[in-house]
Amino acid sequence: MPRTFVWHPGKGPAKTPKQDLPETGSVQIKQVRSEIGHSWRMRLTLEAIGLKHHQDVVVKPITPGLKGQLKQVRHLVEVTVVDAAAKSAKGGK
Repeated sequence: MPRTFVWHPGKGPAKTPKQDLPETGSVQIKQVRSEIGHSWRMRLTLEAIGLKHHQDVVVKPITPGLKGQLKQVRHLVEVTVVDAAAKSAKGGK
């Protein structure tokens, strides 16, 4: 029988928009919510992505593994696709 009562109804993902990421390219990931009060698995997922603290930003290439990680913490992060032309104009690597 599933557990229907939740102590903290505000925790966890509400309705988040579907992430339509392209198959290739890079994404900018920004942590917008703190990991405090969330499970150890979510904390380790944020660490694996490379986010060390609240408001931290990383740019990563899109992989199937990264898509799965982003799905697990979609309520804690904000994901934007990085345009290759904008990246080269800024002098990025």
